[in-house]
Amino acid sequence: MKFAVGLLALAAGVGGAGWVGYSWYASPSADASATTAKTIALTVASSNGIHAFQVEVAKSAAEQEKGLMFRTDIPDNGGMLFWPYPAGGGAPKEASFWMKNTPSPLDIIFIRANGTIARIAENAIPGDETPIPSGEPVGAVLELKGGRSSALGIAEGDKVTWTGK
Repeated sequence: MKFAVGLLALAAGVGGAGWVGYSWYASPSADASATTAKTIALTVASSNGIHAFQVEVAKSAAEQEKGLMFRTDIPDNGGMLFWPYPAGGGAPKEASFWMKNTPSPLDIIFIRANGTIARIAENAIPGDETPIPSGEPVGAVLELKGGRSSALGIAEGDKVTWTGK
């Protein structure tokens, strides 16, 4: 689950959508205390059961800019939740992520304000700067280790809940 998150909000984004690059932290040389972020419980209810995760949360614009960048140690049941999206709150908005500076493939899960999954971009290609759009306004985005969605049977329309929501 490595995200080259450089949450890059481009003012010239198409249709007013925010452009976001993902990554865990700003640099691979960040000290150990910076990489020991607080996690929250998150679950996805799919047709084959409940799947539990412990994820880091990126709430502020600065945290979302850093995201999962340069991370190579994303656990199978870990990840990062970008919530609220957009940072700071407000009405749901179309999102667009990229994989710049992200060394590991990721599943990028776009979540509607009601908690249902709008779109899953599976196994996003490490380092790819091609925008990955949500396709509709979303209130949160979840990044998981690449391939986890398929392996667990997580699909569009499944319900996502987490601590604090």
